[in-house]
Amino acid sequence: MSSTIETDQDESYWVRNLFVCLFGSFTTFLAMTLMLPFLPIYVQQLGVKDHASIAQWSGIAYSATFFIAGMIAPFWGYLGDRYGRKPMLLRASLGMAVTMALMGCATNIWQLVGLRLLAGFAGGYSSGATIMIAAQTPKDRSAWALGLLSSGIMAGNLIGPLIGGILPSLIGIRITFIGAGCLIFITFLVTLGFIREPSKLVIHEKTVKGNWFDIPNKRLIFIMLVTGMLLMIANMSIEPIITLYVHQLAVEQSRITFFAGLIMSAGAFGSILSASWLGHLADKIGHARIIIWTLIIAGILLVPQAYVTSVWQLIVLRFFMGLALGGLMPCIITIIRHQVPNHLVGTVLGYTISVQYVGQVIGPLAGGFVSGYMGMYFVFLATSVLLLIGAIGNWFALKILDYKY
Repeated sequence: MSSTIETDQDESYWVRNLFVCLFGSFTTFLAMTLMLPFLPIYVQQLGVKDHASIAQWSGIAYSATFFIAGMIAPFWGYLGDRYGRKPMLLRASLGMAVTMALMGCATNIWQLVGLRLLAGFAGGYSSGATIMIAAQTPKDRSAWALGLLSSGIMAGNLIGPLIGGILPSLIGIRITFIGAGCLIFITFLVTLGFIREPSKLVIHEKTVKGNWFDIPNKRLIFIMLVTGMLLMIANMSIEPIITLYVHQLAVEQSRITFFAGLIMSAGAFGSILSASWLGHLADKIGHARIIIWTLIIAGILLVPQAYVTSVWQLIVLRFFMGLALGGLMPCIITIIRHQVPNHLVGTVLGYTISVQYVGQVIGPLAGGFVSGYMGMYFVFLATSVLLLIGAIGNWFALKILDYKY
């Protein structure tokens, strides 16, 4: 029995695919995050009454998508290896378009949560795009391409809530959901019309299935997975305490949420600016070098964040930390891609995406726990130590494995 898989010989479509994936990742993340400002209001409109319940159901509804998406990512990656990555992008964009539009038609909280779960199961456009670009891009351009794609994802994350704070007052919450679904449907049409996959090669079925034992350097893959999770923990550890920390800096009550939003956005904005540039630099001087140095710089920048005396100092430090970390994930994915056979790219990168979601869960939980028992300043110091340990651990591990920098 035989099947098909991409070869590395046909690279004629990778640039066009990159920009289509960049557009699709930006629009899908924008559509999925624009609900953040008005989600509690919508939950209240769906019949949830008291303040505590509204907060709890808002958290459940929002996190449901990403929880399911993290669990299902390796499975979709495996199917992409078997049947092609374009079908996975079409499935994700069409599925999210339908579920987003239906969210605007929900009549109770259970329907909303169910649709959020379904969106997580059906979705994953950006993860599919990451796998496609990692698989198709020439090795000497891969970190640059993944950095550019990462910038699009972060830009969608940044702009989505801003648009979500404006649209509902103009067109209503339900129409905003339907509009988001329409935006993702445009992504579906663009993907259908412009994404091209390379030529196919007939191979034996047993080769397509593959397994972990087909990877020659498993320990290196494991180190990169842990480093990816570490990045998300570091980025998310401040989330539970940021509003309280801003209040501690003697900011006026009416301006606390505004400055908290600026601080959260500063790091993302820095990463948007640096991701493709650091990726390009890594393609020239070595991906491992960039990983180690970005961890060191970000770890050092966390220390003064624990002792700032004004909110603007914190904004500037978070921006520079974002600049430092912007190229980390593209470099991690590039190293993994270079170590994994073609028929396992989707599966292994699916696990990479899953561990990022794990980091997104652990980071806020750990930050809240450390803050409650040891003080808010200790969250920054503990995260700094974690990143510096990660840098040292990567340096030792890569030396032992004799990985070429």
